[in-house]
This record gives sequence, C-alpha cells and structure tokens, in this order.
Amino acid sequence: MTTDQTFRTKLVKVEIGGNLNLIFGQSHFIKTTEDMYEALVTAAPGLKFGVAFCEASGKRLIRSDGNDPDLIAQAEKAAFDIGCGHTFVVFLKDGFPINVLNRIKELQEVCRIFCATANQLQVLVAETEQGRGVLGVVDGKPPLGIETAADKKDRAEFLRRIGYKR
Repeated sequence: MTTDQTFRTKLVKVEIGGNLNLIFGQSHFIKTTEDMYEALVTAAPGLKFGVAFCEASGKRLIRSDGNDPDLIAQAEKAAFDIGCGHTFVVFLKDGFPINVLNRIKELQEVCRIFCATANQLQVLVAETEQGRGVLGVVDGKPPLGIETAADKKDRAEFLRRIGYKR
C-alpha cells in the first residue's frame, strides 16, 4: 500500500430555490431510487419530490425518480455536480424533511444523512485518482448572536403558526 497519493478538494454549490428543501446523504445500492420513491410517496400526502442517486460502479449513472419533473431535474443536476459515489439528493416541495427523514433513515441501504436544509448549501468534495468523496457540508451561514427571551418567544410563535406546536 502506498501512502503518497494526492487528492484535491472542490467546493460544490447546490442551489435550493423557492420554497424547496433538500436532503443529502449516502447510500450503497442501486435500489436506492426505488426504495426512496416508495418511502417518500407514502410518508406525506401531497409531497412533491425528486430523487437522484450517484451510482458508484457498473454504468455509473445518475439514477433518478420522483413525482415532480422539475424536482427530479434539480436533483439530477445537484447529484451530477457533486459527483460522489453512492450519494443521493432529494428535493422536496409541499413538505419538510422532518416529515420524511425517519422514513429515509430506515431504508436498509441508507448509510448516513449529511444534511436536511432549505439554506444555501456547499458540499466539500475530495477528488482522488479513484473518484470523489464527501468531506462535509456547509449548511447556511454562521450565527450572529445568542437567542434572547424575545427570540425564544418568536420561535415558539413561529412553530405554532406553521402547525408544529399547539
């Protein structure tokens, strides 16, 4: 085994527009797209989504599925741009990651979730002679301060307004 191999890093920006959310993770099997479709379509009524999976061997294609052509296309583009083997991207509309994350994590082939977000997203990628891998993600921006009593009240009101608390 040699240890003098080199790699380079790349920063991939993923565009998340409008009222969309994204889930980015890693899986290990070509069946990911079918299983993800079944989990998502049954998890939340009215949920619109697109799924794309980076196949790491064989034909090495971006495999995709979903119930919204625009979200499928966005997921395919993001997956292709990231280009790391066995990663997947899910774009969601008319629903939130909190509604589906446990269903996705329960899939036998899902190894990890890197993030679930509506924020600006950057994926830190390492590239070697073999391929590409995810070093981490930058999800949104850094904090500007510490929550005050007024901020806590605003947070509680917001959660009630969107139906997550009574």
